[in-house]
Amino acid sequence: MPIDNDYFKNRQQQNKNSGNSNGGGGNYQPPFEPPEFFKNFGKKAGFLYVIIVVIAVLFLTKPFMTIESGNVGIKQTLGKYEEVPLRPGFHFIIPGYQKVTIIDTKVRLMNYASVETSSGFDQSIRSNPAINILDARGLPVSIELTVQYRLTADGAPATIATWGPAWEDKIVNPVVRNIVRNVVGGFNAEELPTRRNEIATMIENGIRTQIESLEGKPVSVESVQLREIVLPPKIKDQIERVQIANQEAERVRYEVQRAKQEAEKKAALAKGEADKNRIEAQGRADAVTIEAKAQAKANQEIANSLTPKLLQMQQIQVQGKFNEALRENKDAKIFLTPGGSTPNIWVDTKDKTRDTAINSK
Repeated sequence: MPIDNDYFKNRQQQNKNSGNSNGGGGNYQPPFEPPEFFKNFGKKAGFLYVIIVVIAVLFLTKPFMTIESGNVGIKQTLGKYEEVPLRPGFHFIIPGYQKVTIIDTKVRLMNYASVETSSGFDQSIRSNPAINILDARGLPVSIELTVQYRLTADGAPATIATWGPAWEDKIVNPVVRNIVRNVVGGFNAEELPTRRNEIATMIENGIRTQIESLEGKPVSVESVQLREIVLPPKIKDQIERVQIANQEAERVRYEVQRAKQEAEKKAALAKGEADKNRIEAQGRADAVTIEAKAQAKANQEIANSLTPKLLQMQQIQVQGKFNEALRENKDAKIFLTPGGSTPNIWVDTKDKTRDTAINSK
C-alpha cells in the first residue's frame, strides 16, 4: 500500500506557520522521511499490478504444453479438429479457445485368449476372449492370437474425428474376428494343426489388407501371431489316433525298406562273388588255353626243327653214351625202339629188384 506523503507535507506546513508566529523554528524537519522508492511507488504501482496479473493468468490457464515422443497432439479450435497433428515438443495454445488431446501412437497389442491375461496399468495392451468359430463341418474351434498395430500419426486427427476415442473396437477388433472366422471356417478341424502355417499366413494377410486399405490408412498393422488352435476333445483324440497309426505305418514302411535294402545288399554281394568266381575261372581257362597254344606252338616249332639228319645225329650221340655204359656194365640189357627214331633204352641188370620187375612184365 502506498505511503500517504500529504500527511507529512501538511504537518511540515503547519510547523512552518507556527514557527513564523513564534518568531523562530524555521529549520524544523519531520520526524520520518520516506525513501525515494516509496515516493515514486504510486507512479509504478499500476505497471507492477499488470505484471502480477499476467503471471497469475499464465499460471492458471497454462497456454503451453509439451508432447512426449510416441504421442501426437490433436488441436481443437472451438471444438473443430485441425488436420495437422502436433508433433512431440513444446507448443502454445490459446486457453479457452483451443484444446489439445494427446493420442498414443506407439505399438499396441490386442490379445485374444481363452484365459484372460492381466495387462496391469498398461493401456496399450487389450485383452479379448478367444475367437470361437465353427469349422467346415460345424464343429466348434477356438483361435488364440495376438495383433500388433499402431495408430498412424499423420491420420490421427481424421481417425479420432471419424471413429472417436474407441477407434480400436471399431477398426481392429471387428476386422480381426471377421477374417479369422472366414479363414478358419473353410477348413475341417482335423486339418488345422497340419496346415497351421498356411492358416496363420492367410489370417495375417487378410487382416493387414483390410485394415490398411481403409481411407487414409488410419491404422498400421505390425504383425499377427497365431498362438493356439483349441480343438474339441473328440477331434484331438481322433488326431492323436491318426498320428499313432501314421507313425506305425511309417515304422512298417521303414522296416520293409530296410529289409529290401538288406536283400539288395545280399544279392549284390552274391552277384559280386559269382562274378569274381566267373572271372577267376575264365582267367584260369584263358591261362590254360594260352599255355596250350604256347605249348602247341612250341611243339610245332620243335617238330619243324627235327630234320632226319638231326635225329640221326642225336641217335648217334645216344648210342655213344650206351656204348660207354656197356664198357662199365657188360650185363646190361639194351632195347631198341622200332624204326630207330628214338634212342635205345638200356637197363642195368645188376639191380635184381629192377630186373625182376622187368621180367615180370
